[in-house]
Formats: sequence, C-alpha cells, structure tokens
Amino acid sequence: MTRLDTLKAALEEVLGDKIKKLVADRGEITITVSAGDYVASSLALRDDPSLHFEQLIDLCGVDYASYKDQAWDGPRFCVVSHLLSVQNNWRVRLKVFAPDDDVPTVASLVDVWSAANWFEREAFDLYGIIFDGHLDLRRILTDYGFIGHPFRKDFPVSGHVEMRYDPEQKRVIYQPVTIEPREITPRIIREDNYGGLQ
Repeated sequence: MTRLDTLKAALEEVLGDKIKKLVADRGEITITVSAGDYVASSLALRDDPSLHFEQLIDLCGVDYASYKDQAWDGPRFCVVSHLLSVQNNWRVRLKVFAPDDDVPTVASLVDVWSAANWFEREAFDLYGIIFDGHLDLRRILTDYGFIGHPFRKDFPVSGHVEMRYDPEQKRVIYQPVTIEPREITPRIIREDNYGGLQ
C-alpha cells in the first residue's frame, strides 16, 4: 500500500459521507465537501490523529464561469485550500463550492487555521467570495473605492475606471476608462520549410 493509498483510506475513514468527491491524480489527493460540511471537515482534518493537517499552506478562490473554454454546469465560485501535515509528511487539497452564485458565501476557516485570515481577504477582494464569520473582511489588494472583483471572468480586462494626476486640480482624479476594448488575435507566421516539412 502506497502513502497515497494510506492517506486516501484515512480520509475516507474520518470524513466518510462528507466527501462529495475524491480525486487521486498525479500523486495528489483533492477532496470536495459541501458548504455545510466545510468547517466540520476542516476540524476533522486538523484534529484527527490519523490525518493531523496542522498547517494551512494556501487558500484561494476560483471562478468556474467557464472551464477549459467550455460552459460550466454547476456552482460558479469555489474555495480551494491546500493543507499540510508536517507530522505525517503529506498534503491534501480541500475544495468547497459556494451554493449561491449571486452572493457566493462559505464559512471562514480563521478559527481553524489562523493563516486563513489574509488568504480569505484576498479571495474576497479578487473574487467577491464572502467568508461568513471572518472578523475583518475588507479589501487587501485593491483600493478601498474599487468597484468589482478583478479576478472574476466577467470583469473587463481594462477595468471600469482609470486614474490620473490632474495638474489643474492638483490631485488624482478617477475617470471612465478611455481605452477601447478590443480582442487581439495572434497572427501566426511560419517560414517555408518550417520544422523541416516540405
């Protein structure tokens, strides 16, 4: 039995039917749980001695509005956490989908792993995912007056507003974007006998 098989068996034993999906691929395990089981699953992953995932390495948001250039059938927003067990020397990826696409909300993991604090703020700022129970959920990368969430797939590439310094008013002003939106299609040029083909 490999270490991955041992981890998979331990996850299935501890989490049971809380696991909605388990994928073992390329030497990694990804488990998906429902939003209702998110905190309980996280606590079990941290506290059960057979798993002992004492460290949250990363937490990020994902927008599945389209996936691999195809329409996505299912909830749009997902939160992905990467966990590490130093004691057992193994990792797991934990996924949870926000049930509501209009107001994507999942529970905060700050009380489980304090490292989730800034990661959740980043996912809120860039994707608009709300973490219920987070005590300081405010923007961390964009300006406080910023409108929208720039990592959402429906956010315009050039944004909504631009800022510049106005020498007459002697201050920075915001104005609508002056760049015309355009779609750039790369032009492929191949020389004769490219790659040795006749």
